[in-house]
Amino acid sequence: MKKVFLVMVAFAFITVVGCTKAVRYTEDEIKVYPESIQDQIRKSVVDLGMTKDQVRYAWGAPSSIKVLDPYEGKAREEWIYDEQATMGIIGRKILFFYDAKLLYVK
Repeated sequence: MKKVFLVMVAFAFITVVGCTKAVRYTEDEIKVYPESIQDQIRKSVVDLGMTKDQVRYAWGAPSSIKVLDPYEGKAREEWIYDEQATMGIIGRKILFFYDAKLLYVK
């Protein structure tokens, strides 16, 4: 009985530790941004107009990046963030960047 309990406790600990978010930035890296952007990064909030670096600091690396053909000479990218669960993908956010700025979140 003790062994089963210890295994369950170990599993729960590993699950909880595995779900924590690692800090994706240092305060020195984000100090160049306005205070409002720094606050959003700290709270893991993204907003339209943010740069790719700011979004990466706030949410981390995307699950995938699709580089699209330029439009009017400006770069376009689609970033996909998948929320993973034990049984597969449970949610997806798609971010569209135009000229290195966040233009759309779906």
